[in-house]
Amino acid sequence: MVLSLTFNEKYEKLKKIIQNLKRVVVAFSGGVDSSLLLRVSRNVLGKQNVLAFIGNFPAFPERELESAKNLAEEMDCIYEIVETGQLDDPDFLKNDSNRCYYCKRQLMEKARSIADAYNFDYVIEGSNIDDLEDCRPGMKACDELDIISPLLEAGLSKREIRELSKMLFLPTYNKPSFSCLATRIPHETPIKKEILKLIDRSEDYIKELGIKDVRVRYHGSIARIEVKEDEMIKLIENRQYIAETLISYGFFYVTLDLKGYHRSN
Repeated sequence: MVLSLTFNEKYEKLKKIIQNLKRVVVAFSGGVDSSLLLRVSRNVLGKQNVLAFIGNFPAFPERELESAKNLAEEMDCIYEIVETGQLDDPDFLKNDSNRCYYCKRQLMEKARSIADAYNFDYVIEGSNIDDLEDCRPGMKACDELDIISPLLEAGLSKREIRELSKMLFLPTYNKPSFSCLATRIPHETPIKKEILKLIDRSEDYIKELGIKDVRVRYHGSIARIEVKEDEMIKLIENRQYIAETLISYGFFYVTLDLKGYHRSN
């Protein structure tokens, strides 16, 4: 019989995995998973042996980029912000079912280049055991480039990552999950910089109203807004302001998905 590891055993395993890597570049987005990975790497290996790699391109909102930079500074980590170039990749722009693979491949190739330039031994990223249950084409890119996923190797789930983040006083322990803005565009609709900017601006406005978790799905002239069930009332109370604002940004129709927020694409 195979016994599952306890929470503390998984944490100790995570630290041992990272310790054995010596010098690492952490693919860092400022999200729940990569923030924990950066914190533990910094604690285990020390400042000079860890570099936070922050990829910058239009599908990564400005607010998230700024948040990632600020968090890296708060953790006293060395970091580098790099333009990752997905909008120059025709395979990514065509937005087929392999979009996430092309995006992740670009990102990890840039991270690998930074690791080579600064003599770091490995690139690590924040996939966890729950990701095995989803369709994650990006994981194929990590396998191809020998990118290491310590949280996954340690057997940590999203719930455990949030719990461990809270234990380590990370402000991201209760941060809503975030996916890149390209996921708001249906497959086979070509990705364009102006569409990403429109989505980003629309979500920013809705978040300014106090709605924490929102997706604005792009359907040409139609914005389909998804929020969690417990935030629908707040959105409906502000429906007039939201509709007027998103129409002024460029949409013609503004709709609410009554099924609420759910993963798409």
